[in-house]
Amino acid sequence: MTQIAHDRLLIIDFGSQVTQLIARRLRELNVYCEIHPYNRVDAAFLQDFAPKAVIFSGGPASVYWENAPMPPAGVFDLGVPILGICYGQQVMMHCLGGHVEGGHGTAEFGKAFVTPTDLTHPFLAGWFPPEAGPLAQEQVWMSHGDHVSKIAPGFQVYGTSPNAPFAITADPARHFYAVQFHPEVHHTPKGAQLYENFVKLAGFKGDWTMGAYREEAIRKIRDQVGDAKVICGLSGGVDSSVAAVLIHEAIGDQLTCVFVDHGLLRLGEAEQVVTMFRDHYNMPLIHADESELFLGALEGVSDPEVKRKTIGKLFIDVFQKHATAVGGAKFLAQGTLYPDVIESVSFSGGPSVTIKSHHNVGGLPEKMGLKLVEPLRELFKDEVRALGRELGLPASFIGRHPFPGPGLAIRCPGEITTEKLEILRRADAVYIDQIRKHGLYDEIWQAFAAILPMKTVGVMGDGRTYDYALALRAVTSVDGMTADYYPFTHDFLGETATRIINEVKGVNRVFYDCTSKPPGTIELE
Repeated sequence: MTQIAHDRLLIIDFGSQVTQLIARRLRELNVYCEIHPYNRVDAAFLQDFAPKAVIFSGGPASVYWENAPMPPAGVFDLGVPILGICYGQQVMMHCLGGHVEGGHGTAEFGKAFVTPTDLTHPFLAGWFPPEAGPLAQEQVWMSHGDHVSKIAPGFQVYGTSPNAPFAITADPARHFYAVQFHPEVHHTPKGAQLYENFVKLAGFKGDWTMGAYREEAIRKIRDQVGDAKVICGLSGGVDSSVAAVLIHEAIGDQLTCVFVDHGLLRLGEAEQVVTMFRDHYNMPLIHADESELFLGALEGVSDPEVKRKTIGKLFIDVFQKHATAVGGAKFLAQGTLYPDVIESVSFSGGPSVTIKSHHNVGGLPEKMGLKLVEPLRELFKDEVRALGRELGLPASFIGRHPFPGPGLAIRCPGEITTEKLEILRRADAVYIDQIRKHGLYDEIWQAFAAILPMKTVGVMGDGRTYDYALALRAVTSVDGMTADYYPFTHDFLGETATRIINEVKGVNRVFYDCTSKPPGTIELE
């Protein structure tokens, strides 16, 4: 492992769906950190990594299960501060002489309130309102079925909740800290304060920035690629654009971008992307029109996972073809982000649960003939935009709403037809035009229309219609891991529905999707 100059914090992942949020909180504090799954961290790794502090993530397991995930041997003897979160707290207690039990009515899921038992320790500085004294409470987010029934020797209790008598514990002598809740999620409003207190206690200087990430990413790309040629799957969205510019900065003319038109793009998108990129950057760009290939393979397919995996396989086939054409490229670069990774497969081989396959992650065939370069796979969307600004990308690139790799295929539930795609393109264009005209585009994380697998009866011009129904979707989010629907006014929705029905032949009914994530996902499929 190549050493870097920053103080480093190690996050040991026990399988939580929100482990990467811990890293985001630390990055906001300019602390360099890496996430590694528990089963890939051993004594040799610890010695080589030399962390200044360690955090144990949450996870879905129980410490008393056979073969339950456990911390690496020697981690408690490093002499560095350790913070355990949820399962991380339970596994600390289990390993250090405490006790963990399941059931007994002490499970907690969702919002809870922690009351302090001691406000003097700097780990809690600025967290509880000091003027409230013993009546102070702070909102947290709990997600645990098991509970600590006995804390380990040396630990003291600093906070309790109704179902977690050891909600906040610490061993001040060894600088071990443990909380039963998740301070990394936004449902714990002041959780960032705990992380700030922890890294201050650990002595971090806070010297890691997006500029530092850029330098480190360029070094890693050069180390990985050497003098080989690389092709980059360019969609025109912020992720692939930032990846392309970053990789081009690292290896120059060794990179060729390939824009694949799979017949599932929005209205006029191929022309817009190719023009936009060629006008701003002087790097080789291949415009590959493969719409007949993709639409032919998707004919009659209605299962969303089959759609994703079919599209993923065809993308790789196309990239492989062009890799050969440019003189034997050995690497495929993609703008894969962490939300893609965690919903498709567990991060770095860890134990988190698969939600759905993404074309550039879970949809990849096992033997594709190209090695992957994915310099953004540890970043969230807002961090990618920050990196794009660091790289000097135009605002028109950075501010674009996300567009999924499978394109309109996953906005067309059920079987895909050219008729449905054409209706969807025109309806989506009207919807986005409405959002821009009302000055709402930059307030919204992602907005799109989806054509539903149903037709409804309507009346137009004194005649009966039997046409498709559309769903409109718009969400706000920070990182794509959670999202809330955008609260359009009824006037806006009525105006937009009227325009779509009047301007798009084949639609006679429009719905607005008010589902948040969770329980839904942002896309329909």
